[in-house]
Amino acid sequence: MDWSTPEASEERRHEPASDERWWGESWYFDFADRSGRLGGYVRIGLYPNQGVAWYWACLAGVDRPLVAVIDHTVSVPAATTSLEVRGSGLWADHHCEEPLDRWSLALEAFGLAVDDPRELYAEEPRGERMPFGFELEWETVARPFRYTVTDRYEVPCRVHGEILVGDERIELDAVGQRDHSWGVRDWWIFSWVWSAFHAPDGTEIFGNSVAIDPDFTFRTGFVQQGRSSAVALEDFTPRFVSRPDGLVDDIRWSTADIGADVEMVAWAPVLLVDGDRRSRFARGLARARLDDGRAAVGWMEFNQPT
Repeated sequence: MDWSTPEASEERRHEPASDERWWGESWYFDFADRSGRLGGYVRIGLYPNQGVAWYWACLAGVDRPLVAVIDHTVSVPAATTSLEVRGSGLWADHHCEEPLDRWSLALEAFGLAVDDPRELYAEEPRGERMPFGFELEWETVARPFRYTVTDRYEVPCRVHGEILVGDERIELDAVGQRDHSWGVRDWWIFSWVWSAFHAPDGTEIFGNSVAIDPDFTFRTGFVQQGRSSAVALEDFTPRFVSRPDGLVDDIRWSTADIGADVEMVAWAPVLLVDGDRRSRFARGLARARLDDGRAAVGWMEFNQPT
């Protein structure tokens, strides 16, 4: 499989290519500390044909409540050069400092703290109102990877900065990944599994598997160490057991050259609603044990339309 690299100009916002309701543009940013005990992610999704943006920010970990900001009613930033959003009890900004090399994010908000992450699958989740904010940077540590069949790319990163949650102040030095995509995304049609892991020796492993129909699954991914050693994959195969509560167990993924068993450490799911359609989007902090004995930390997500 060929390796395609994004252009620096692709970091900017894009004009809608159609009037499809679910044409959107999405930026994800995630992080995991090197122990795999603490992690989080941010997603900002713009849906200009609906005049709305979705904002998610989550902090999850071992022996701590999940704190989540989930708002699907934010206005799309008016300036096409801006990714600053404001809502009720929410201010967030996302700035490309150096294209393909460095992004800075900031948040000041009130999140919902819950002991059971499955609470976020409720139409009206209940929890404790919690101050939540951060100033974080994502710096590229390996070769950006562009998909060949859709407008999307993935970038392994080092993540550092400061997180404030309740009365707690966390100095973060972590691994992570970010991605950027644009086009029509109907969350309620396809199921998929996305996976990004980072080993202590600098190995970056990414895989995505999308079930297009019963006869075809799109697969892509990479294994790389720094910018000099990079191999694109097209055989990423995840296996898992779906639970009735919308989470998953018994996770294993494999490629022709490498495989891993995965332990989910902490969940940060989102319920996706479109009229009478529902999808449980199970995203979680995870640890992987590679078949060669190495450990890795990162995030996995399972989109599960119902």
